[in-house]
Amino acid sequence: MVFDESFIRAARLQENSADERLGEHHAPAVRPRRPWVRLPGSRQALLLVLLIVIAFGTAIYMGVRHPYKAAEPGLGAQPLRSSVVPLTPPGAVPGGAPGDLYAHSPAAHFRVGAAGVTLPANTARTPHFSGGQVVEALRLAKEYLIRSSIDPATLTGGNVRSVRLLLDTGQLDQFDRSMARPVDDGRHAATGWLIRFDHGTTALADRNVRVDGTLGASESGPDSLDVTADYTFVYAVRATGGADQHAAHGTGKPVPGASSLFTVRREIHFRLDRADLADHRLEVTQSSLQAGPMACAPQADVLRPLLAGQHAGDARPAGTDPYSRQWANPSLCGRLAATSQPTPSHPIR
Repeated sequence: MVFDESFIRAARLQENSADERLGEHHAPAVRPRRPWVRLPGSRQALLLVLLIVIAFGTAIYMGVRHPYKAAEPGLGAQPLRSSVVPLTPPGAVPGGAPGDLYAHSPAAHFRVGAAGVTLPANTARTPHFSGGQVVEALRLAKEYLIRSSIDPATLTGGNVRSVRLLLDTGQLDQFDRSMARPVDDGRHAATGWLIRFDHGTTALADRNVRVDGTLGASESGPDSLDVTADYTFVYAVRATGGADQHAAHGTGKPVPGASSLFTVRREIHFRLDRADLADHRLEVTQSSLQAGPMACAPQADVLRPLLAGQHAGDARPAGTDPYSRQWANPSLCGRLAATSQPTPSHPIR
């Protein structure tokens, strides 16, 4: 009688060998076979299926109970809050040659351009940030000041991409809206983010901006640094072909060929977390700007300096009703001190 291999493998009993019977005198002649011994192919398939099930189960469990916490709401980038205060001149704006104006103004000792934005001489580490991280935060703030306040392309209404690249991604929508549809609401003024002039009426008479101020950094928490910049920028500006439109914001026509000085005081607060430092970005949380000589008028989109020979006129901010429940950002206006104006040796009249 001949049995095929499949019949033998399917047998439930297996006869012990002669050695097995000699070793155990009372051992039975046969022993039952284990199911997976009878079916070696099925055993491998079963183990493979079992491993696949375990892998899928582990993946599903880790997906539901993953060890990483989701980002908590409210911990993203803060929106910028800004204010712009025009400073009106006490009389006619002095005019002259740029070099003469600078030499006879409080900006005579200011440095030129980026050289005027200096880091603190002594920068110490904080409890949760190294000295190198603090220096990096200060350098990012300096770079932002240069791109937003000194770069001629920014000042003359050019591309603002260089400024945008430095912002935390959480502020990009607010920045884009401020550039596209500037509004004097304390959040969406283009002049809260950067300095730019009405290029249709105002041009730079000297590209060498005079700069002076201070930078400082402190730790606001275990995961963030605050950088404060308080800088004064002085620009020599002149009229362009459309400068006669300034009569709508002041009185008198600009003196042909004359330059004048325009002064901007910017106090900016930056916030940087560890991700910002790694990504070479920052948050601009607050910007306060005082600038003159200007007329008392909203300056949300561009700054409109009063040029040589012009007066502020009688323009005043619109009235604010404290009884109204409708929120309105009150327009502010100040007076430019006479001592802040240059006294050129050869004024142009």
